[in-house]
Amino acid sequence: MQIWVDADACPNVVKQILFHAAERWQVNIILVANRLLSTPPSRYVKAVQVPAGFDVADNEIVRRLQPGDLVITGDIPLASDVLQKDGHALNPRGSFYTNDNIREYMSMRQFMDELRSSGVETGGPAAFSNADRQAFANQLDKFLMKAL
Repeated sequence: MQIWVDADACPNVVKQILFHAAERWQVNIILVANRLLSTPPSRYVKAVQVPAGFDVADNEIVRRLQPGDLVITGDIPLASDVLQKDGHALNPRGSFYTNDNIREYMSMRQFMDELRSSGVETGGPAAFSNADRQAFANQLDKFLMKAL
């Protein structure tokens, strides 16, 4: 089992939690981004740079994903693709995407896109909080405890 990170938009605090988990659990973590990333010296942490472009990093993750792997992403279409390949998807705020909830996430995403395209100001996501950080760390630890 490996952990893949959709790293372009992943909060730095989440990356730090993942770097710590890589050492603690001795699990490979691969950050995929279209820019060069700095990672700590670790045999468990790797970075893959892909060319710039729409969904290039997402497509690379899906291409290399194996059943049972975990993907860290806030990208709902990527999470859907991960689930279709029998992977697990966790967003940076600590919620798992599942086969039971992915349609709801996709519908809400489409609804918000329609609002924005019609000129409605929807604002962005709430600021990343300490509660989000803790929820992510807790869910990651629970997952790794079961998976490893």
